[in-house]
Amino acid sequence: MDRLESMTILLEAVDGGSLSAAGRRLGMPLASVSRKISDLEAHLKARLLNRSTRRLTLTEAGRSYVTACRRILEQVGEAERIAAGEYSAPQGELTLTAPVVFGRLHVLPVVSDFLKTYPEIAIRLVLSDRVVHLLDDHIDAALRIGQLPDSSLVAIRLGTVRRVTCASADYLARRGTPKTPADLAAHDCVTFEGLISPLAWTFGADQSEISVPIKSRLTVNTAEAAIDAAAAGVGITRVLSYQAASAVEDGRLAVLLQEFEPSPSPVSLVHAGQGLLPLKLRVFLDFAAPRLRERLARSRLASPA
Repeated sequence: MDRLESMTILLEAVDGGSLSAAGRRLGMPLASVSRKISDLEAHLKARLLNRSTRRLTLTEAGRSYVTACRRILEQVGEAERIAAGEYSAPQGELTLTAPVVFGRLHVLPVVSDFLKTYPEIAIRLVLSDRVVHLLDDHIDAALRIGQLPDSSLVAIRLGTVRRVTCASADYLARRGTPKTPADLAAHDCVTFEGLISPLAWTFGADQSEISVPIKSRLTVNTAEAAIDAAAAGVGITRVLSYQAASAVEDGRLAVLLQEFEPSPSPVSLVHAGQGLLPLKLRVFLDFAAPRLRERLARSRLASPA
């Protein structure tokens, strides 16, 4: 039995959700796929998959074995890339992910310059506010905003961003400027449901943190919409500093209650960091990290690293 082949077939079945999906992706008859996985289970003396007419699910033994398979096949692929010369010249494809607005404003310009510098590398950039799992989704590097959970990922600190409270000059002229968070009770607010609760905003840090009830006149699901509504005078909004930077710089919004802001959130570039890094990833990290750090530091709304 070719165990590497069997591992590959098992992973394709798990990722595709069925044996037939694995067969289609590998160009292999369904009967062969089923037999090879059965042979693997017989060799291990353990059931890896629960099969039904609708879907496949992993057993407990299957979950731990699949995790080990991914690691083993990645190490084999790494050895093959070394032999093929990938580590002697930067080439190949990288998959990156970043939050939507930060990715568009900051990561994309850096990626564009990187592609001009390294013509043999292609990049797939996934912009999503969902936290993407690097190993499960085959991501090489991710831009993360916020505290990182303890994990095996390697993190490069780039800087911090603030959570800022903003309003237009027109709104403040009509309704007055809040001096403390408690003053927000008398104001209309525009809430961005992807960031914080539409019912209360948190101010202060650590032991002095307080939650202040707010009156949300408008709730939207993107930061751009919240910023546009606030700039139009609908109410006071709260977003991350890089999201509001352009509107603040051109005078459409003013930042309020700065002395009551929560602690800044760290911005990090993370990667799996297991074993020898492919040269394509190493040169990207070396290229992108200082440029992203500089872009954060240049912003008047960003706090230093």
